[in-house]
Amino acid sequence: MYAVVHIAGQQLKVEEKAKYYVPKLDADVNKSVTFDNVLLFSDGKSTTIGTPSVKGIQVKAKVLEHLKDDKVIVFKKKRRKSYRVKNGHRQQLSQIEITKISKPAAKKASAKTEEAPKEKNVAAEKKASTSKKAAPKTEVKAKTASKKSETSKDKGDK
Repeated sequence: MYAVVHIAGQQLKVEEKAKYYVPKLDADVNKSVTFDNVLLFSDGKSTTIGTPSVKGIQVKAKVLEHLKDDKVIVFKKKRRKSYRVKNGHRQQLSQIEITKISKPAAKKASAKTEEAPKEKNVAAEKKASTSKKAAPKTEVKAKTASKKSETSKDKGDK
């Protein structure tokens, strides 16, 4: 079972009981963190792709430590100009361990989807019945108006 999770601007493919380095999180050491932005989930049998995220799935992790990455050296030079600049940078990281990938219960979701359409159908039937009743009234008005115009023409001819 694995998931693709969006953590601090990065997308990581994570599995349970695995350790990962991510950009520094605001959680303390030995505290639990929950990630809700799951982009893809696979349990080995089926794969679910989110639009943009999969609802109901959470990834729980434990922060193991905060540390710094290896130094990255940035060296700039322009030849024959006596211009040399050397800078270094160490990115701050957090080491996390994925403790659990929880998937939603399928039974609850199917029960909710069955109830919702029934309510919508009842509302649609009420609207349809009211619109059918209103339609004949307009036809009756049109017929009476045409009869009045015919009688006024007949009177004008005599």
